[in-house]
Amino acid sequence: MLDRFRKLITKKHLATGEAGERAAERFLKKEKGFRIISRNWRHGRDEIDLIGYDLDILVFIEVKTRRSGAIVPGYYSVDSRKKNALKRAAHAYLRTLKIPSLTHRLDVVEVNHHPDQEWEVLHFANIEW
Repeated sequence: MLDRFRKLITKKHLATGEAGERAAERFLKKEKGFRIISRNWRHGRDEIDLIGYDLDILVFIEVKTRRSGAIVPGYYSVDSRKKNALKRAAHAYLRTLKIPSLTHRLDVVEVNHHPDQEWEVLHFANIEW
């Protein structure tokens, strides 16, 4: 019984995360003019939610989706451990490029889910690795 409950919670959590990533992508494209080139790019156990371009700057984007009333906002949940994982994945991605990117950065998009309302999307550009 407990395993079934965990699976249901995990599926719901993943569905919320995926919906948040789609909301973040729409926001970045429509409101910020980004061009998204990859979603959920993986290297080993590390993953980058979105990769895109802001003009000519390659941007690695971590999306954090929260339900309304979350204790820790999404931005603050990107701790040093997560930043190190993102850095490893970003360096692996950069090694795959035929033409190296001259500039790149890390952005965090916090997506807040308020029931029966539109998603609230907050964009934090060029955060410290």
